[in-house]
Amino acid sequence: MKVKSEILLSELVQISQENINFAEVLKAKSDNELNWRATSTSWSILECLEHLNLYGDFYLPEIERVIQKATSKNDPFFKSGFLGNYFAESMLPKEKLNKMKTFKDKNPLNSNLSRNTIDRFINQQKKMLELLERSKSISLNKEKTQISITIWIRLKIGDTFRFVINHNIRHLKQIERIADSENTIR
Repeated sequence: MKVKSEILLSELVQISQENINFAEVLKAKSDNELNWRATSTSWSILECLEHLNLYGDFYLPEIERVIQKATSKNDPFFKSGFLGNYFAESMLPKEKLNKMKTFKDKNPLNSNLSRNTIDRFINQQKKMLELLERSKSISLNKEKTQISITIWIRLKIGDTFRFVINHNIRHLKQIERIADSENTIR
């Protein structure tokens, strides 16, 4: 994938803003709706958001660290790496559900969560917006971040942004399905 860096960042900003708006709407739901699960092993709305928060706890400081240390100047184009593009694309929701196993430290099942989980998600999205803005002055190709599953793989920061934001999209779609299921069952 090759795209103008400016266009990529603009699209990621728009998605992150939409994520904030989506989360704001969730605040109107009752505690029962936010904690409802279809089965004992499926996630509630708050558990989906907490899963995203747990990933944000790793990636947001990592992205910020890379931006702070960056010495490269911005490139007009971003060219996704093979592995980075694979990870980013694999996060997008598909027509046919593509389930993935969650790492234990990122699995919030049966966590005691409150409405603060929504605020935490919104604050992380605002931080993402700030980092996207700050990244306009650096190379999305040359600067690289670690990933949460191993220290041996590093992704271009542009791919890391895409991965994290696509992961958010995936689980916000999951929240929509949970809310739809809840409404049809009750």
